[in-house]
Amino acid sequence: MLLLVRHGQSEANAAGLLVGRADSPLTELGYRQAALLGEVLASRLTTPCRFVSSPLLRAMETAEAIADASARAGRPGTPPGVSVDRRFVEIDYGELDGIAPSDLPPGLWDRWRSDATWRPPGGETLGEVNARVAAACDELAPEAARCDVVIVSHVSPIKAAVIWALGGEPELSWRLSLGVASITRIATGGSDGPALVSFNEMTHLSRTPE
Repeated sequence: MLLLVRHGQSEANAAGLLVGRADSPLTELGYRQAALLGEVLASRLTTPCRFVSSPLLRAMETAEAIADASARAGRPGTPPGVSVDRRFVEIDYGELDGIAPSDLPPGLWDRWRSDATWRPPGGETLGEVNARVAAACDELAPEAARCDVVIVSHVSPIKAAVIWALGGEPELSWRLSLGVASITRIATGGSDGPALVSFNEMTHLSRTPE
């Protein structure tokens, strides 16, 4: 199983800003969400074989909390530490990084939504995000058919992984809503290819960390 986890709340998330490659750390709430993710995944993972993270701080902090919780739970075969895969980094917003959506030039948001090939100045397109994430998922799929691969990433790459599983187009990204500290599961062992098992699981956030 591929378990795609969106990082906990970052400072930029809390401020309502677009945040791509800017290295915004977790807030206090984000750290609590990371701890909750660690608890729920430590109890759910039966055969953890790899913990993977985007290189950005907010994802690494979340991934390390999950890996540490799994290690403390004494799961047999729990891998040590977290490996970094840059293909799961957030979309590059280029010059738009750190801007509030309400401050974007008039018409830009609508243009972006209507054209998946549009590139923010100095950034990347949705199609490019989908291509790199699909390549990573193709590579990890055989391993995820045997055991659980936990990937801590960001909103755009996780949506891209869902689109990969569904065989959709990049434009589908705009029709998906994904919360911070959510869990999405994709099964990869079926004869018909990958299958979306769950999307945007968030009930664990109502728990209190022990």
